[in-house]
Parts: sequence; structure tokens; C-alpha cells
Amino acid sequence: MASKEAAAEAAGAEAPSVGAESSAKSRMERFRALHLKRNEARKMNLEASKEEELVQKLPANYQVKRRRAEWELEDEEARKAAEEAGEDYDRMKLLECGADEVQRIERKKKKQNPDPGFSTYEDATIRQYQRLTKQMAPNMEEYERSKEKLGDAMYPTADTVPSLATDVVSKEGVDRMVADLEKQISKREKFSRRRAFHDEADINYINERNMRFNKKAERFYGKYTAEIKQNLERGTAV
Repeated sequence: MASKEAAAEAAGAEAPSVGAESSAKSRMERFRALHLKRNEARKMNLEASKEEELVQKLPANYQVKRRRAEWELEDEEARKAAEEAGEDYDRMKLLECGADEVQRIERKKKKQNPDPGFSTYEDATIRQYQRLTKQMAPNMEEYERSKEKLGDAMYPTADTVPSLATDVVSKEGVDRMVADLEKQISKREKFSRRRAFHDEADINYINERNMRFNKKAERFYGKYTAEIKQNLERGTAV
């Protein structure tokens, strides 16, 4: 009888120790899981901060240029595929665009490069320079060869003495310049800027020649006939 009571007391003493041991083990497992999560979050935060630092170091218009480059690459691939299939790529693009989209693109082009007409020779020269530089495609291979050949003379300073031996223009460059000049001359001979048409302007002409005559008459006699014109429009003319 005494042995049974002693065994029961021993079992009762062992039960709390086993429960405490399992509770401590579960707490350690939770602590280890939290520690792993904390390390993972720290690693993610470090990677995010590095990416953010790289983005801040990039130019302000980097994303725009990147999207533009991706679009140009996709457009070039689509054009090659259309040429291989024997189809007109420009016509296919126009069929996919709506009339409002085409008008929006045309308005955007005019806004980016408006033609205000002649103001001064300086503005005309700047405009021509900007237009010509946009058409130029630099040859990076030729640039690297010239850089290796000339060395420090590639970037002259105020103290650099020009040398006819090093400042030699290639025959291809001369031919390209001559072709461009001939193209400018032929285009200048055919140039005739059409004036912008205003939809809201009064239509007081029957053809384009009559329109020019009316504008000329308005320029010279408009201030004398303004009151007569207003009376005719109101219907109060005597």
C-alpha cells in the first residue's frame, strides 16, 4: 500500500517537470522562428534600400527612356516580321489606330516641334541645327578608333595646337556631308510653308485666292471698315 502511494507521488512530481520542459521547448521554437523572420525581414529591407539607392542615382528621365527603348525594340521586331511576311507595316499600324489617336499624335508632333515661322535669323539657325542633330546617328566604332588614334588630342583644350595630320576627315564623312547639303538645297527650293487653318475663324471667302485677297484688304482697310462690317453682321446697316 505504501509502495503504491510512493509511486503515485513520484508520478505527480514528474508530470509538472515534463509539462514545463515541453513549454520551454515550444517557446524556444517560437523564438527561433521569430529570429529567422527578423533576419529575413532585415535582408529584404537591405535589398530594398540598395535598389532605392540605385534608382535615386539614375537620371530623372531614366524610366521614360527605358520604356521608349523597349517600345522601339518591339516596333523594330514587328516591322521586320511584317517585311518578312510581305506586308506594309505602316499601313497595318494605321489600321489599328483610330482617327482620334492619329489626331492626338499629330497635335503632339506639332507641339513638340512647332513652326512659328520666321522671326530672326538666329532662331532659324538654332531650329535648323536642332533638326539636323536629331537626324544624326553617331558611329561609335569610328569614334572609338579615332579616340585610340588621337589619344589626348581627341579632347582639345585652349592650349592644344591643331594639327593637319590628325584632323583628317574620312571620305565617307565628306560624302555624307555633301549628300546632306544637296538634300537641304533641294528641300529649300521646294519649301512652301502652309499656314495653319483655324476652324473658328470667319469664312468670308469662296476659294484660297479670295481668302488671301480678303486678308490683304483687311490688313490695309480693316480699321476703316470695322464699323460697317459690324452693322452688316447685326443687320442694322443703313
